Amino acid sequence: MSCLGWLGIPLLIQSSRIRILTWMFFIVLGIPSYTPRLLSINLRGSLGSMSSRGTLYTEVASTTPDVVTWTGRVSTQASEPYKRNLFLQRLYEEEESLNMINEIRGSNNGSQSEYEDKDITECLENGVQFWTDYSKVHYHPRSLYELNGVWAHVEEFDNYGIGRDSFAWAAQGEEIGDRLRFFVEECDHIQGFQFVVDDSGGFSAVASEFLENIVDEYTNIPVLLYAVQGSGSRTNLQSRKRAVLEDLHDAVSFSRLSSYCKLIVPVGLPSLSKSKASRFLHIEDAKHYHSSAVYAAALHSISLPFRMVPVGPTADACSVSGAVDVHGVVQMLSGQGRQNMVSVLDVAMPAPALTGEQNELSLLEILQPLTPQIAEDVEDMQAIEHMTVHGALASEGHRASVGEVKDTVDAAFRCANTRPMFCHLSVALSPLPIPLPFPSIFGNNVGQHGELMSGQITNSSPKGSLDIHSIPMAARLRSSSIVLPLLESKLRNLHQFGIQRGAAGAELLRSWGFGQEELVEMEEMLSKMVAALHPPQLSSDSD
Repeated sequence: MSCLGWLGIPLLIQSSRIRILTWMFFIVLGIPSYTPRLLSINLRGSLGSMSSRGTLYTEVASTTPDVVTWTGRVSTQASEPYKRNLFLQRLYEEEESLNMINEIRGSNNGSQSEYEDKDITECLENGVQFWTDYSKVHYHPRSLYELNGVWAHVEEFDNYGIGRDSFAWAAQGEEIGDRLRFFVEECDHIQGFQFVVDDSGGFSAVASEFLENIVDEYTNIPVLLYAVQGSGSRTNLQSRKRAVLEDLHDAVSFSRLSSYCKLIVPVGLPSLSKSKASRFLHIEDAKHYHSSAVYAAALHSISLPFRMVPVGPTADACSVSGAVDVHGVVQMLSGQGRQNMVSVLDVAMPAPALTGEQNELSLLEILQPLTPQIAEDVEDMQAIEHMTVHGALASEGHRASVGEVKDTVDAAFRCANTRPMFCHLSVALSPLPIPLPFPSIFGNNVGQHGELMSGQITNSSPKGSLDIHSIPMAARLRSSSIVLPLLESKLRNLHQFGIQRGAAGAELLRSWGFGQEELVEMEEMLSKMVAALHPPQLSSDSD
């Protein structure tokens, strides 16, 4: 079977007619016949029955062979198309015959319609296999690209070397570059490129090839990269050989990807369900349908200021404050002071009310990391933060104004034991909507509008879109020395398993196509990242 993958690149641009417009550009790698590894938030998705033209269930794949030099018998094997689930059936029927659906709905009472929605949410909760099972998006025909000839099962397409062998920019890159250029030419001005890359497998190599081309062609345009891994993507019970392969892959992937971006944000906890970020959530780590919703919500929130329209100083009278573009955030976090290019992503989902009984912890204390392998309780006087709060609630469930949110955050910083050197705050009144296909991951103490309810609730089943319509959100990017353990781990693994004399993974790296000179360059780059974050050593000179 052929292995597929996705690489998502939202292009944030300024349009002459619409102040901020977002173009979504995706590259599909492979043949739509088996499960892809998704280079976006949905880490283990599949095209399902999506065609290469960006639509669902409207194109029958051609079975005519392209090779005309073969004169012998040809055997064709075709798999059965995936059956649409209830959610996609309803979308399909609404699109095909909107009038008929309206007539059917008109003959049903309210309870029957609600029962249908319940069936849909239960179907998704128990039957999601691919990310297209809950996607409502229609993609532009030029936004999907199929990479043929990758004959590997998705679980085998799991390291940098396989990805490097499967993709050659000289052969396939020109067409991909043309597709990206098509969208770029539609822009009046590009804020920057946002990459969301699954770096746990072979597609990190494909992404680095694509990034290298973008950096060469679109100079001075910043690249913000989210390197995402799914919960449980690394197993504890494995051989030493497998552990060495995974450690080297992580080190090589991180080093290569970071060399082609201005800011990199590692995302993905080994167990999201056991993390502090899931305090008000009910997550099953085995369901990427669950974890992808949390990561997607966090990325939506932290990128919200890129889509804001700048306003005047009268923040109390407006719905947004603190608009900033990609270049501004990248420059803020990585272009000042230590010039640290690795940031931590934090989230509060849902964010607590500004005042009231449930306000046990401040907004700053409730934010918890989605970045793995970071230090806790580290005081960093040179930390820089970019925070977004939207849809925040005041006391008694009323929506807080922009001014109230800013005043509350300022007060929290004044009372905090540690505070960053600088923090940029963006605020919006609109909460995060919870659409029908959103997974049932909320605890029973979360109310209809995301308010945190007091008292003991005996019902243990989690809540979803039928119970909760929207939630307040807070997300934060931090440039801080707390990422040192992550960087030191990658540096140590690269040196121990790949570079030092008699290294266990030296032959493996050679099979991936890396020479000693390239490995030394990677080590030097990681060493510079580590050195930039180490506190300066006091001189012990007694002269």
